[in-house]
This record gives sequence, C-alpha cells and structure tokens, in this order.
Amino acid sequence: MSGTGVTTEVSDGFVPVIDLSTRRTEPGRRAIAAAIDRACVGSGFFVVVGHGVEQELVDRMFAVTREFFELPAQEKDRSAHRPGVSGFRRQADSTARSLDQQAPPDLCETFAAHVTGELDEEQRSRLGDRWATWTLANVWPRRPEGFRETWHAYLAAMTELAADLMRLFARALDLPEIHFEDKFDHHGSSIAANYYPPQHRPPLPGQLRRGPHTDFGSLTILHQQHDRTGLQVRQGTNTWRDIPAVPHSLVVNIGDLMALWTGGRWVSTMHRVTNPPTHDTTSRLTIPFFYLPNHDATIQPMYTSVAGDLLGAEGGGGVIAGEWMSRKLRKLFSGAS
Repeated sequence: MSGTGVTTEVSDGFVPVIDLSTRRTEPGRRAIAAAIDRACVGSGFFVVVGHGVEQELVDRMFAVTREFFELPAQEKDRSAHRPGVSGFRRQADSTARSLDQQAPPDLCETFAAHVTGELDEEQRSRLGDRWATWTLANVWPRRPEGFRETWHAYLAAMTELAADLMRLFARALDLPEIHFEDKFDHHGSSIAANYYPPQHRPPLPGQLRRGPHTDFGSLTILHQQHDRTGLQVRQGTNTWRDIPAVPHSLVVNIGDLMALWTGGRWVSTMHRVTNPPTHDTTSRLTIPFFYLPNHDATIQPMYTSVAGDLLGAEGGGGVIAGEWMSRKLRKLFSGAS
C-alpha cells in the first residue's frame, strides 16, 4: 500500500482505489478525504482496501448467504417478502420503473433486512408510511444455521465503517468530521444481498442481471466476489466502465440523497450489472449495505450554487430524509409519481 490515500485506479481512472489503512493518522485522513472528494466529484464511485473489516466475517457472510440462495425454492419462500415483512424476493422487477422505462425483470434474486426491522411493531409504526422499507419487520430464514447472527455481525461492521466514511465525507467537504453524526444516530440502514443465478438460456432483449439505476440513499458499501465481474458505471451519456473485482476490497458509491445533500457537487451515477458471457453459466453474489440517515433527519443541500438537473425542484430547500426516500420507494414499487 502506498500510504498516500490512493493506491491505483481502475476504469481508465474513473474509479480510484483508496487505501483506508492510514485513516487512523492525521496525514492519512487528510489524504483519504481529498481522494474521496475527487472520486465523488468525478464518478461518485471508489474502491476501498485496507478497510479493516475482518476477512473471516466477510467470508462467513458470503458463505451463509450463498447457502441460503442455493436452497430449494420452497424453502426460500418461507421467508418471502410480503406486506409488512422484508425478506426474500424471487425476481427483481423494479429497476426499469425507477427510470420510467419498460424492460424485462432483472435476472436477480434478493434478500433484504433492515436495522429497524428488529424493532417492535409499535416502534416501526412511528417511522413512516407503508412504502418505507424501514417500517417492515425482518423475517429470517430457518436455514442455514447462523444466518441471522452472521447478518447482525456484518451489519454492525458495515455500520462502523460507514460512520467513519461519513466523517471522512465531512472532511472532504471542508466540514467538521462530526457534521453528519446527528443525522445517523437512529439510522434506517439495510442490507440487500443480490444473487444472480446461472443463465442456462439467453436473456430476453434488454434484460440484464441488474438494469441501469442509481441508489437512493447516502452511501452504499458493496462486497462483490473477487472472481466475478459484471458491475459497470456509466461515464457520460453512453459509455460504461467495468469495475474490476479487486481482492479483499469493497466498492463504495454515493446515492441520490448524498448528491442532493452536497447541492450537486458530488454525483450519484448510473450503474448496472451485465450478463455473463454466453459460455459462462456460473452464478454471482453481491452484498450491498445501504447507509441511510434517520427517517426524521432534515437534509439541507449545501453548495447550492452548483446544483444541477439531478436535484430538480428539490434543489432549493431542505427535505426530510424519510419523506424523500418514501417518494422514491413509492415510485419504484408502485409506478406512482
């Protein structure tokens, strides 16, 4: 590792690889914050190494999650997503709606759980409307053994890393490192594992493992297999850059809410997951963690002088995080505006 914050670059320099191993030192934090700012101004994506998340936990999380997705369909359906409950979805079919497009369903199964899904029903009822994922109870699979405990441990590790990334974000924006902390002291974060089954027959025209989309929240931390590719980030209007699977790394990107928060200084970039080559019938598993603010946090855009089309009518004033996210989710899952 170079110790300067950036180790190398991928995707023709569009996505940097940032070494976090020096973040315990003042010079390290200064260099890392500067590298994060450059990445978020440019693509909104970067890859982190030296992140400190125990590899044993990452491996265990990957193992139990893959074992779940490889269970018979009848067993997975025992923990299916349904009204009031977050869990397993057989096929993702909402990406196109987020872009107001018509496209076949994504070739992807998902399982999602939320921090607030462990609260009791009365506590969840105070968090927002029925479209808000953080109002749903988690339903945990009976198999494999240790699934729930491993997900809890991984969620805790991701929360710790994300909280420090937000401190580095603040520094990158020339703010005190504690600037964002009171917006996340009862956060509504989630994990949504994506399983891309083997493709034994050609996809439909326009059908991908995951169609083009942006994330909604503040930041996403993604674990992807080191030997499986497919994640691409859009550069400009029609160029797609591959994000290589760097061993022992995590992919970080900001979402629409963080772009709004910075008044458009940082960008939330379209990304997708392509289909494997026709001769490749292997599966792929990724595990994104979505760090979301408190549902009642007021998000006031900064740097409004550079606000762009991304912000639309919302660029001129503050939004309530939960209300803003609920509007996004309502459109995503119902087609409503």
